[in-house]
Amino acid sequence: MTPEEFIRTNAALIAPPLVPEVKLYLAIEVLPLWRATEDELAEMGVPPPYWAFAWAGGQALARYLLDNPEVVRGRRVLDIGSGSGLVALAAHKAGAASVQAADIDAFACTAIQLNAAVNGCAIATTQDDVIGAHGDWDIILVGDLFYERPLAERLLAWLAAMGKPALLGDPGRSYFPKTGVVKLASYTVPTSRDLEDRESRETGVYRLVAPQ
Repeated sequence: MTPEEFIRTNAALIAPPLVPEVKLYLAIEVLPLWRATEDELAEMGVPPPYWAFAWAGGQALARYLLDNPEVVRGRRVLDIGSGSGLVALAAHKAGAASVQAADIDAFACTAIQLNAAVNGCAIATTQDDVIGAHGDWDIILVGDLFYERPLAERLLAWLAAMGKPALLGDPGRSYFPKTGVVKLASYTVPTSRDLEDRESRETGVYRLVAPQ
């Protein structure tokens, strides 16, 4: 089964609660898809389906971009750890000059392209680990990536070294920076108890302002 076949079979087009302007291939039932990925399809090398969920940090950041399009209008955008591509799609709809979505999961890259086609957006994708790379982006977008210490440390060090504007969407993950950020907006994002420990999460959008 190809990534595209897997996505079309196991997900349906759904608009995330906070971003009704965008439709994504998302899991209808969380646990069956996750278990299928971890167990039945393990021999296929399918990674956990992070692309199949509209995570709180990504929803908040996407909402902020659509409500404040001047942030990305006419700019070259990188959405790192893109997952479903929600933030990248919001940036495109907000008028970005170009959008690149980066995710090391091949299934995510396929999902991003499928979602881009559904929404009539032109999104470039890369499966490369861009942390540490140098690109011609004007602004970097990070939706909900601070759930693991090694990743968070690498990401923050790279963002500091890049010295480019960066916006972060985060619902209070364990490794989100405690300093060097300024909150721009706050949203209450509906969530699933299959994924989170509550039915909604207070989620912020932040601007990175200082090296960590």
